[in-house]
Amino acid sequence: MNNVFVYCEIEDGQVAEVSQELMTKGRSLANELGCQLDAIVIGSELDGIEKEIYPYGVDTVFIADDKRLYPYSTLPHTSIIVKLFQEQKPQIALMGASSIGRDLGPRVSSALHSGLTADCTSLIIGDHFDKKQDKNYENLLYQIRPAFGGNIIATIINPDCRPQMATVREGVMKKEVVDPKYKGKLVKLEVAKYVSEADFVVEIIERHMEKSKVNMKAAPIVIAGGYGMGSKENFQLLYDLAEVLGGEVGASRAAVDAGYVDHERQIGQTGVTVRPKLYIACGISGQIQHRAGMEESAQIIAINTDPEAPINSVADYVITGDVATVLPKMIKYYKQNTK
Repeated sequence: MNNVFVYCEIEDGQVAEVSQELMTKGRSLANELGCQLDAIVIGSELDGIEKEIYPYGVDTVFIADDKRLYPYSTLPHTSIIVKLFQEQKPQIALMGASSIGRDLGPRVSSALHSGLTADCTSLIIGDHFDKKQDKNYENLLYQIRPAFGGNIIATIINPDCRPQMATVREGVMKKEVVDPKYKGKLVKLEVAKYVSEADFVVEIIERHMEKSKVNMKAAPIVIAGGYGMGSKENFQLLYDLAEVLGGEVGASRAAVDAGYVDHERQIGQTGVTVRPKLYIACGISGQIQHRAGMEESAQIIAINTDPEAPINSVADYVITGDVATVLPKMIKYYKQNTK
């Protein structure tokens, strides 16, 4: 009761990375609230999956194991979580802002009348005083995310309804094992009590999944371009620099919308979140929405003609100049120094 709950997605028999990140955050929130951290796993052939989950500090793992529960389908997963939450009454519930989480989260929150904040970039515990009701609320979940097209950072609270639900994109939170020997409790759910036969009316006959060819999350160096690159042809400079540095090319939403690069390279609130050792921002103004996807980088270099560009406020080094002039020089001198 009143615990923090994390829904764990399963990918190829493994706990998804976004779920591992949320368990790390969930453990932190639970410690602050003085409560337990629970996790729910739904799927097929899940024997031993709890051993992947306990090390993140999870106190109780609920497992619903049935061959009809994998791959994911909306109705049975929703029924299980809604009924489990009605029984356990968690105060906080977290899901990944993945294709599954985006489908599942709104259905669960609607059934429970709890509300949901999507694509959060930060989750913290805090208090709130309601002047209208002259009432003080303690230990609420501050659900923080960019709003109005990324122009402001909004802090959203849910004072009265439970659970307080939020989804978070992969890569936003840090993943960290609490204790490899951490031992929690395992509860196996009797699926028939949570799911009706009618929930299995939709059967997945065949499933095709194509993985992204771009893996920016694993790249130690990311060279990202914005609308300031000027054209699709100018983006070739980024690929040239990435080749000599051994990095990957990313882009801001403005560059993607302009057709300079494909959407799979987009970094930011509506794209990928990255934490490379070095992030080089080229011709990127650095609106809040983009910064949400890269500001955790170890070192940031910003190249921009505008000395007042917002990206400069988070950059470790700022180069004021035209990318068409600066990038060829960087490529030239790096090649010289590596000979």
